[in-house]
Amino acid sequence: MMTAVSDPVLERRIRIAKLVKAGKRVGYSLFLLAMILFFIGVAASFSSALTNVIVAALVIGSLVLAPAIVMGYAVRSAHREDHEMGRL
Repeated sequence: MMTAVSDPVLERRIRIAKLVKAGKRVGYSLFLLAMILFFIGVAASFSSALTNVIVAALVIGSLVLAPAIVMGYAVRSAHREDHEMGRL
């Protein structure tokens, strides 16, 4: 039987899980930045540059976060299936 270290599928799954974690961290951080900047804009006044940064943070955050969430579900599902089938 292959171990987790020598199994290329498990190695790839671990690598993808690390990328998912980083993607979620970046995506949620960009959403947090957008919220902070929004409330700064509410308290002060919205400038064109501030609005552009908020929109960019939301768009980039969405583009990073959406695939990370989907891939996170895929990794967890594959891991759960391996446990149910007794492969791990």
